[in-house]
Amino acid sequence: MKVNGKHYRTIWMEGHQVKMIHQNKLPFCFEIFESENHLQTCHAIKTMIVRGAGAIGAAAGFAMAQACREAQEQHNYFEYIRKAKTTIESTRPTAQNLFYAVKEAFDAGMQSADKAVERAQELAENNADEMKKIGETGNSLIHQKMNIATHCNAGWLAFVDYGSALAPVFEARRSGKDVFVYADETRPRNQGARLTAWELHQENIPHAIIPDNANAWLMSQGKIDIMITGADRIAANGDVANKIGTLEKALAAKEYGVPFYVAAPLSTFDFDCVSGNDIVIENRSEEEVLWQEGPDKDGGFHRIRTANPESKALNPAFDVTPAKYITGLITAHGVISPTRTDIRQLKDFL
Repeated sequence: MKVNGKHYRTIWMEGHQVKMIHQNKLPFCFEIFESENHLQTCHAIKTMIVRGAGAIGAAAGFAMAQACREAQEQHNYFEYIRKAKTTIESTRPTAQNLFYAVKEAFDAGMQSADKAVERAQELAENNADEMKKIGETGNSLIHQKMNIATHCNAGWLAFVDYGSALAPVFEARRSGKDVFVYADETRPRNQGARLTAWELHQENIPHAIIPDNANAWLMSQGKIDIMITGADRIAANGDVANKIGTLEKALAAKEYGVPFYVAAPLSTFDFDCVSGNDIVIENRSEEEVLWQEGPDKDGGFHRIRTANPESKALNPAFDVTPAKYITGLITAHGVISPTRTDIRQLKDFL
């Protein structure tokens, strides 16, 4: 990605530090967060300084690599990294990429800390390469003058680079296609309004932020030609867990005949998860629903309560969209149908 003319990745590792774009500060402030150890990286994952399936996976792999390096200074190397693995895996329960990266880096770390770092770096490189291919694959679905809808953020910031749902949009724009994007605001954390819109602006792609509950109406009016989202976990039967609100968009798309695609890397597929019923859904703090945050005149951030002071809130972070509502899955290995047979074949590429 380019920010003010300079190329950045969402997250990377330099020496013992893990560096990442501070997503909670965007779009009002562009800042790099520097994590000194695996516990700080865990904090970044949990508090959504880094967020998005692929970026979470990269962060988790780097956190495991940090822990292996730290363990070299400890009395019991293997006990330390086993404890760290449990800590990292407890940060966010839904994104499959996190668990895949932790296992890969941990297994390498059982040989040596250097091997863990090497594997974590390799996973990050693979993520960027795979997302570029997803962009090229998905571009074939996008035609001139298309209106595209998306939900949450699945662009550069959600991965090491390029993105999943937005990668085809970026590729379409670069190939000369005239497209327009409707970006759902994505309550309660507003990733669409704050992150997707910022990325689209950086790429000079015409777009509009829409309320989460406007999507079905726009579909009913024929204003949306295709919808593409990302995913946090895809079960073996094609059911998809993604940011809360995705299910209702898929239902509306089915009703109004709008093709509904999900773009994801192989690390998002959980081949051992039978169906969406087996996916653990993260419940986050009610504060995200009851309060909103934005910049103040002094350059800091200010929180205000936007809900009835005496009320409580529920905050499920994800929902599950059954495979029957999904037109296709956009992968680096082509667009496949969300069926057990096609998904099983992807396992050969891991």
